[in-house]
Amino acid sequence: MDDQVMNLHDKIVHKFKELPADQRLLVGMAGIPGSGKTTLAKVLAHSVNHDQRINNSSQKDIAIALPMDGFHLTRAQLSAMPDPVLAHARRGAEFTFDGQGFYELVKELRKPIGAECTTIWAPSFDHAVKDPVEKGIEVSKEKRVVIFEGNYLLLKQKPWSDAAKLMDLTVFVRVPFDVAKARLVPRHVAAGIAATEAEAIKRVEENDLVNGKMIEDMSNRDEVDVVVESTEDAEWVHA
Repeated sequence: MDDQVMNLHDKIVHKFKELPADQRLLVGMAGIPGSGKTTLAKVLAHSVNHDQRINNSSQKDIAIALPMDGFHLTRAQLSAMPDPVLAHARRGAEFTFDGQGFYELVKELRKPIGAECTTIWAPSFDHAVKDPVEKGIEVSKEKRVVIFEGNYLLLKQKPWSDAAKLMDLTVFVRVPFDVAKARLVPRHVAAGIAATEAEAIKRVEENDLVNGKMIEDMSNRDEVDVVVESTEDAEWVHA
């Protein structure tokens, strides 16, 4: 891991060690599309799970990376909107997410963990069917570090801002727009979101980077705990 990621890892470990035994550490990580936040969240969850200061080899994994992708509105919900053509074209914009549902999940995970505590389920996203999957991600009571990641987690507007207030640590992953574009174009083609490179470029310019501008303008970046400058994803994974 590079120095800034290691420093963030150490902040998470330090905060976790100060927690009561019945509390989870909630980390909220935001950034524009293509910032590398998904990769970073996974790297941090992996590193926390292998940090013997808080988790020895006899224990189960205590950390999980939890994307907000499962809170996409379904295609059926988009089709029911007043302008379904626009809704489908702009899928990924803030108004195409279930922000309230995300807030409810954060509130549930914020509650104390008791002996009677059962598994909490979060939705995932199935890229094959292009829709969310209810109860796609299991958060057992052993998972005491939850690293949320998504585009809109630090927006100033409700309900996102209410969810952000429940986080123990907030992170903004910053990346130049040209770097994000270079990452997103091949990703869209590989995922089948776009059939050709030209189509992917159009989607990135007319949707992803438009969303990115909103995220840059409307996120509480002045109040964020940590700002991470995005590097190549491979460096985060393999360093």
